[in-house]
Amino acid sequence: MRAVAQRVSQAEVRAEGELAGRMGQGLVALIGVARGDTAEDVRQMAEKLVHLRVFRDEEGRMNRSLLDIGGTLGLVSQFTLLGDCRKGRRPSYADAAPPEEAEPLIELLVEQVRQLGVSVITGRFRAYMEVELTNDGPVTLLVDSRRVF
Repeated sequence: MRAVAQRVSQAEVRAEGELAGRMGQGLVALIGVARGDTAEDVRQMAEKLVHLRVFRDEEGRMNRSLLDIGGTLGLVSQFTLLGDCRKGRRPSYADAAPPEEAEPLIELLVEQVRQLGVSVITGRFRAYMEVELTNDGPVTLLVDSRRVF
C-alpha cells in the first residue's frame, strides 16, 4: 500500500462533480493499493498516517500528530500511485490491485483510522474525483507499507 500524504490547512474532495468531503487542518493521503496487499499493510498504513509527527508544536517543530491536533485525515483512493513509468511513455499499472481487491482494503483503512480516533473524509471509489487542497508548509511525504522507500 502506498500513500502520498500532504499536510493541509484545508481540503475538499468532489466525486463526479458532487461534494464528497470537506475538511480543515489535517492530512490528505492519496492511497494506492498494490497487488498482494493485506490487512497487515492496511494496519501499518493506518498507524503510520495517524501517528506521523508533521504538525508544529509551540516551538515550531514538526512534533505533533493528527491525534495531537485533533486533525482530519482525507483518504482518496488513487491506483495511479502504483504506475510504473520506468519503461516507455505509458505507465504500467500491473502492480496495482484490481478494484475488487482494492476497494475492501480502502474501506478497511477508513475503518481502522476511525478506530484510532481520527476523523476521516473520503472520495468515492472508482469515481472521477477532484481534490482541492491548501498544502501547508508545503509538507508532502511518501509512505509505503512495504518500505520500498
